[in-house]
Amino acid sequence: MFPFIQRRKTIQTAESRFSYRYAAHSPEADMLADIASELALLHRSHSGDIVFLCIGSDRSTGDSYGPFVGKMLKDQQFPHPVYGTIEEPVHALNLKKVLGEIRGRYTDPLIVSIDACLGDTHQIGSILFNDGPLIPGYAIQNPLPGVGDCHFKGVVNHLDPYFPADSLNNTRLDTVLRLAEITSGIIVDSTRQSILEVREEIV
Repeated sequence: MFPFIQRRKTIQTAESRFSYRYAAHSPEADMLADIASELALLHRSHSGDIVFLCIGSDRSTGDSYGPFVGKMLKDQQFPHPVYGTIEEPVHALNLKKVLGEIRGRYTDPLIVSIDACLGDTHQIGSILFNDGPLIPGYAIQNPLPGVGDCHFKGVVNHLDPYFPADSLNNTRLDTVLRLAEITSGIIVDSTRQSILEVREEIV
């Protein structure tokens, strides 16, 4: 998909811009906690609802990363709205409709979008958490409008520039599930942090 910016943790500016990259084989285990803390901060600083939009299809192994994250969150009785699961995926054909539902149902929603992406071979297994929207379908040359106020991308496979769809379809399920477990864990941890800090403020 996009070439990665090779940096551990980016620059936080006055606009609260941020970019994190977690590499699965990196010794920097604190990166997962850093991402959870950043997401918790976004949640606490936002007065509206927070909604998790997990994009992808169960018909393609690589593209099922988002729906698996959604399923794992739902299975844990996650307290925030989650759209996109293995059972009810959100993809190119229904994305516009789902976005309309989210904006009609929730007050000033902060949308966290989650989707698979492709990269170089050495980047497989990485998770990116970035400010701003992601562009679903970019890797397979079928880009959709940008989605989300911030987003997670899981690098599920290498990018074949000539046959990008084959890269998604030939992805190992083990890679997808491992990335989905890590990502859902980050999101759950961030919610726990938010809840605990709100309780401390009340006390």
